[in-house]
Amino acid sequence: MQLLLNIDVPDLPAAVDFYTRAFDWRVNRYLFGGTVVELQGPSLAVYLLAKPAGSAAFVDGEQVRSYRRHWTPLHLDLLVEDLDAAVAQAQAAGACREGEVGDYIWGRLARMSDPFGHGFCLMQWRGRGYEQVAD
Repeated sequence: MQLLLNIDVPDLPAAVDFYTRAFDWRVNRYLFGGTVVELQGPSLAVYLLAKPAGSAAFVDGEQVRSYRRHWTPLHLDLLVEDLDAAVAQAQAAGACREGEVGDYIWGRLARMSDPFGHGFCLMQWRGRGYEQVAD
């Protein structure tokens, strides 16, 4: 089984610019007439999908896409070696930090959002990471 990650974005070139600069991901290929970009870098393929604001999110058309900052039950947690450097790199690419960096027994966490309203967290393990709090 393979996992693919699709991220809807209203501006494909801006999304490619953000994700390649913020996380050092690279463009692998363009698909579907240039409306999809496959990025490589993390241990799974990431696809940026050109989907304009106001377009139907589902076949029935009842819900439409909005790229205002929003909460979603699914977000990315990106494990990094140096949280401060990763936060600075993401912010330089256009990300927003949301609140102060959290300091926990298992490590540090920065809550962020990309320029398209998608939330993500940058995390740096301390010691054994979540193993320190596992039952």
